[in-house]
Amino acid sequence: MSGRPSPEIRPVIVGAGPAGIRAAEALVAAGLRPVVLDEGDRAGGQIYRQPPAAFSRSRKALYGFEAGKAARLHATFAALRPHIDYRPRTLVWNAVRGELHVMGDTGPATVPFSHLVLATGATDRIYPFKGWTLPGVFSMGGAQIALKAQGCTIGETVALVGTGPLLYLVAYQYAKAGARIAAILDSARFTDQIAGAPAMLRQPATLAKGLHYVAWLRARGIRIVRGAIPVAAEGTERVERLVWRTPAGEGRVACDAIALGYGLRAETQIADLLGCRFAYSAAEHESLPERDGGGRTSVAGVYIAGDGAGILGADAAEAAGTRAALALCEDAGLGVDGAATGALEARVGRWRGFRAGIRRAFPEPVAADFALADDVILCRCEEITVGALRAACREDGVDELNRLKALTRIGMGRCQGRMCGPAARALLAHHSGRSPGDVGRLRGQAPIKPMPLAPMPLVFGEPKP
Repeated sequence: MSGRPSPEIRPVIVGAGPAGIRAAEALVAAGLRPVVLDEGDRAGGQIYRQPPAAFSRSRKALYGFEAGKAARLHATFAALRPHIDYRPRTLVWNAVRGELHVMGDTGPATVPFSHLVLATGATDRIYPFKGWTLPGVFSMGGAQIALKAQGCTIGETVALVGTGPLLYLVAYQYAKAGARIAAILDSARFTDQIAGAPAMLRQPATLAKGLHYVAWLRARGIRIVRGAIPVAAEGTERVERLVWRTPAGEGRVACDAIALGYGLRAETQIADLLGCRFAYSAAEHESLPERDGGGRTSVAGVYIAGDGAGILGADAAEAAGTRAALALCEDAGLGVDGAATGALEARVGRWRGFRAGIRRAFPEPVAADFALADDVILCRCEEITVGALRAACREDGVDELNRLKALTRIGMGRCQGRMCGPAARALLAHHSGRSPGDVGRLRGQAPIKPMPLAPMPLVFGEPKP
């Protein structure tokens, strides 16, 4: 790179996972000092989440095959610390042009930016079923956090429900940690996974790891049921058993915890608040911010990288983070090696092909597969049922997601639709007879995530006596 950075360039990175760390590395190399905002206590993101300092488990035990990658990424960030303004435990809860509103250890604050890299990652894609709100039911990511950051499992006997590579990775991690795995219920069929294999062979080492996890689980007698859809989590004070069905019939198993997740979905709320243009992705089953090969969004000075732009995994996120930082440098008038940017885009493209195989091997189940009763809770924040959605479609002719939100309050709760949104969209499309891309998307609203009440007077003004 060449050129001297202007003091008017104030880059901010949201997220300190693989994409955010590599973006920070590239910006520091260009002579910039970015602000890095991170909700976590320590950098690494979800996949390379670091445990508390006093935690005694080894990297190998925490990260398995990815221990070397985790160590390298953590070392990179440690070397960057003197050259960046790192703010852990900081939640971005609102965004306006040129400014982020955050909540950190010292209370609310604003963070100005001239350029913004969104490396916000992803969250679990959840589909409801009867009893999914019982104590003991966790998202797949929540189950991982308990293990990595708290050194505990979510229960003594755990059932895992959903689909996707994370289903088997978490099962492997829990079994290695000593938990009893009651069953692994994968909604994908074996024929789906065979069909996805040719594209997944583009990354043979990654495919081999996944096959190893499955073989290791089977060798220990852990039950894997394919083509399984959950019917009910049963219990009184907490989960006691799980019921499911397959084309061959119904099954049940005793358990005291369930990890649930049908793959991942991008976290895009900040891009939405900033006015970035979105488009529906049939491949990802969600609306995503439009961006070019460098990660540039439709809003000048706003870039997006990693799983927040669409799920491609940690290796692709590292390349995309670097590429977004180089796009920022290009736009700021700093010299950038064109060959390097082309190589990074090609690397992300290879992972995009692999990801197509993953989607074929682990397809998202369709809404009709769940055959949900009217009394099943869809939006747990507002306690809105599937029956309320059906009634809105039948009686009010609702066929657009924000209209559904206005009439039923689905998506108005503390999570702002982050948990119920994908299922609400799929069910609305199914019952209204429209495609998921035609029913719209829930619009982002601040605060985009739950905030503590104690500092609220500082945000909204002291109450009058």
